[in-house]
Amino acid sequence: MAWMEAGFEYGQEMRQWVSPSLIEANYILSLSQQELQAVIETEMAQNPALELDDRPTCPACESVLEGRFCPVCRETPERQVEPDSYDSMDDYEPPLSSTATREEDPDFDPMTLVASSESVLERILADARMSLNETEHGIATFIVESLDERGFLTMSVQEMASVLGFEEETIESVLEVIQDVAPVGAGARDLRECLLLQIDYLEHAGHPVPDHTRTIVDSYLNEFGAHKFGQITRALGISGDELEAVRDFIREHLNPFPLQSDQVRSWRTPTDSRFVAPDVVIDFRDDELTVEVVNNKFFHLRTNALYDQLSNEFSRKRGKGSLKERLAARNAQFTDDEDSAPVERVEIDPQTLSQTSKDDKQHVRQYTNRAKMFMMNIQQRRDTLLRISECICELQENFLRGGVRELRPLTRALVAQQVGVHESTVSRATANKYVMLPNKKVIPFSDFFTPSLSTKDIIKEIIERESKKGEPLTDRKICDLLMEDGIRIARRTVAKYRAELGILPSTMR
Repeated sequence: MAWMEAGFEYGQEMRQWVSPSLIEANYILSLSQQELQAVIETEMAQNPALELDDRPTCPACESVLEGRFCPVCRETPERQVEPDSYDSMDDYEPPLSSTATREEDPDFDPMTLVASSESVLERILADARMSLNETEHGIATFIVESLDERGFLTMSVQEMASVLGFEEETIESVLEVIQDVAPVGAGARDLRECLLLQIDYLEHAGHPVPDHTRTIVDSYLNEFGAHKFGQITRALGISGDELEAVRDFIREHLNPFPLQSDQVRSWRTPTDSRFVAPDVVIDFRDDELTVEVVNNKFFHLRTNALYDQLSNEFSRKRGKGSLKERLAARNAQFTDDEDSAPVERVEIDPQTLSQTSKDDKQHVRQYTNRAKMFMMNIQQRRDTLLRISECICELQENFLRGGVRELRPLTRALVAQQVGVHESTVSRATANKYVMLPNKKVIPFSDFFTPSLSTKDIIKEIIERESKKGEPLTDRKICDLLMEDGIRIARRTVAKYRAELGILPSTMR
C-alpha cells in the first residue's frame, strides 16, 4: 500500500499589490478642483483631526492670495468690492459715474439704477447666442424681435432671408436653435408647428402620447378645431374613444399660446452649459511662461493641534524619543511652507494622559494618521499636476504664444516619458481638468493632446485672421494658402469645411 506524505514547503514569488493608500492617492489625483473641494468638505465633516488652515483669500474667486495679489484674478483685493464690507446701506456711497449722471442730467430718473429682471425674450436671445457664431447673432436678434405676444413668427423665413440678405437655410438653422432654447412651441410659424414642437418635446421627455395625435395635428387640425370628429374617425379608421383620448391630451398638455402660459413666468433657461473653474493657470511674467496650480482656501489643511500632540505623546510612550523631540520634528514638518500659520501648542495634563482609555488612544491615532495621509495625497496631487503642466507648457510653448496653428502633435505617453511617470498617471492628472491660457481662455487639458491639427482648424484660423486685414478671403484664396503650407485640398472641400464651421462665404462676411 502506498503512503502519501504531507508536508510544508516555503517559496518566494513576486506579485503586484496595490495598497489602499495608493488607491486613495490615485483617486485624489483624478479629481478636478471642484470635485476635490467637495471631497475635502466631506472628509472634514467625518474627521475631527482635520481642519482648515485659515489664510487670506481673494473675495472674488476664493484663491489664496500671494501677499496682496490674487494669482487667478490678477488683481489686488482693494480693487474688488466686497458686499459684506458695508455695515448698512446708509454707509454705501454710489459710484462717481452715477453721481455725475444725476448732476449733469436734471431729468435723470434714479430708478434706472435699480436692476430689472430679464424678460423671456432677452433670456431666449442670450441662450441662443451661446450656440451660434457671431455672424448669426444678428439673425437671432431679428427672429426674436419678430415674435408676437403668442410666441409665433410674424414673418416667413423667405421674407427674413430677403430682408437680412442671408440664405434661407441659414435662417432655418438659427430658427431651430431658438426653438430649442425657447419655451416649448415658441418660434413656430403657425399653430400646427407650435403643437408639433410640443408633441416632439413630450415624446423626447418620455411622456406617453396617444396614438394618432401627431397625424391629427399635422393633417386634420382645421377639422379638429371645427369639431368634425366623425370625418376624422372615418378618414383614420379609429374609434370615437381613441379620438376622445387625443382631444383630452391636447386640451391638457398642449398650449396654443406658448408665451402666454403660466409656466412661462417660472420658465428658466434649458441650456446645460457647465461652469468650470481652471485647475491650472498659465500666464506670462517678464515674457516667460509660468504655471500655477490653483489652490483655494479649502486646499490648505492642517491637523488639529490637540489631536496631533496627543498622537505624538502616545507614540512617545510606545517608542523612543522624548515629547520635545517629536514636537520639534512635527513643527519642522508643518513649517516648511513660509505661508503656513504657526503650529498651535496645547498644554496637556499628564494625569489626563494616564487616564486615557485604549479606545480613545486608538481613536486619536486613527484620525490623526488619516488626516496626515489625506493632506499628503492632496500635496502629491498638486506636485504631480504641476510637473505635468510644466512639461506640457514647455512642449506646447509655440501654441501658447502663437495660437492653434502652432499646436504640435502630443500624446500622453510622451508627457509621461518626459515627467518620469506612468501614462495612466498623466491620464488621471489631466482628465476632467481645465487650463486658463495667457489670453484668459479656459480649455480642457485634452486640447493639448492631439495627433495633428485638423484642416478645419487651420481654415477657421485663416478666416479669423482675415478680419485684421479687412479683406475677406475667397475659398480659392484659402485653398492657395493651404497649398503653401503643404495641404493639398480642393476648393469645393474648402467650401464644405467652411459651411460645416458655420462661416459665411466671402461675399457675405
